[in-house]
Amino acid sequence: MLLAEMLGYADIAQLMRIAEMYRLECDGHSKHELMQTIMAAALEKNRFEALLDGLSLEDERFLHSLLFDDRDAFSLEELLARVRSSRFDAEAKPGSPEEVAAVRLEFDPIVPPPERRTKRKRKSAAPKDEPAQGGGSSASGLRETISRFKQYGWLFNGTNGTNRYLFRVPEDLKERFRDVLAERLARRLVYAGEPLAYRDEQELMADDVLVLLDYAARHVVPLTQDGVMYKRNLLQLLEALAVREEPPARGSWRFGYGRRFKDYPDRLAFLYDYCHYKGYLSERDGQLRLTEAGASRLASRAIEEPEELYRFWVRLYRAAIPNLPAIVRLIERLADRWVTADSLRGALQPFVRPFYYDDPASVLDKRIFAMMVHLGLLRIGEDENGRTVLRLTRAGRQVIGGSGTRDFEPILSG
Repeated sequence: MLLAEMLGYADIAQLMRIAEMYRLECDGHSKHELMQTIMAAALEKNRFEALLDGLSLEDERFLHSLLFDDRDAFSLEELLARVRSSRFDAEAKPGSPEEVAAVRLEFDPIVPPPERRTKRKRKSAAPKDEPAQGGGSSASGLRETISRFKQYGWLFNGTNGTNRYLFRVPEDLKERFRDVLAERLARRLVYAGEPLAYRDEQELMADDVLVLLDYAARHVVPLTQDGVMYKRNLLQLLEALAVREEPPARGSWRFGYGRRFKDYPDRLAFLYDYCHYKGYLSERDGQLRLTEAGASRLASRAIEEPEELYRFWVRLYRAAIPNLPAIVRLIERLADRWVTADSLRGALQPFVRPFYYDDPASVLDKRIFAMMVHLGLLRIGEDENGRTVLRLTRAGRQVIGGSGTRDFEPILSG
């Protein structure tokens, strides 16, 4: 829905609150005039950018999480979780019943019944705590963020008759926000010319799916009690793959990015988890075995679709990086030409939440940039000044732009 449509669903009271936020002078008795005046103000470039300049970093993260989500509606619980997630010192989790009740109370206030008159006065009892209205300073802050976005005219509820607590962002505002946000971040970037040399791994990941299946078909691959390949087989397999990796150091910190991330190097761990998830491989009777589905895939020599590999990566890593789809969509816009990795990392770091021992820089370099190169979404090179540079591939534009962000539920694994 567009902004004009959502303003049409809003009542006069909400329109007046939006007009007051924008300091507009208009006839409060004419809904049509209110709508027209708000439309002009909300879409005016200078005013629009001034509001963005005034946002806190937490509010900007919250806005960012909404802009690159293709869903057309969000529940109140989801919004509260996103507001909390934008505060990197808080855990991202759905809104509690008390927090949800507090926000609903604000948007749909309950009018108390009139007091009954009694002949004698009774001593007033001490006021009781009302968690539904306050919910503590944390709940209050979450509520204020959502209320503020409503007053800006960026969030609307009540446009769906079946559920007044579904919230929407107008589509035309979404597109304006995406463009302005990308423009603002692009000012911080350092673009470069064509590098002296670059690496492009398009199709290599899909080819290596067949290499892994072929290895399992041709070799007896015994597994440890923990279901892990022994070093001899692991080194043989790594030698056969298109991109060379070293086994992870013993005792190194490795968890959160897939089922076998702790046991194998990053790219192989992803390949292995993908094949296991698709049902091509099984760990049975102490051995790694090719399944019927895997044998059929290998016999057909059918190449995995890039979109399938991409979607699996987002789902696998999203448990550790909740806003990964949004970060990738920003990279799609910002890396349309060669850009230094340092400047791209610097622009995106404020939006990336640390994950245990992975600080935002490590998350970007190792978990996002490197994996996007492995998936053929980014090229990586070195310019004449020795700087690492990145650029979106044509396949990257097609895969990211065509995949949207729906159905990216994280795959929870060790």
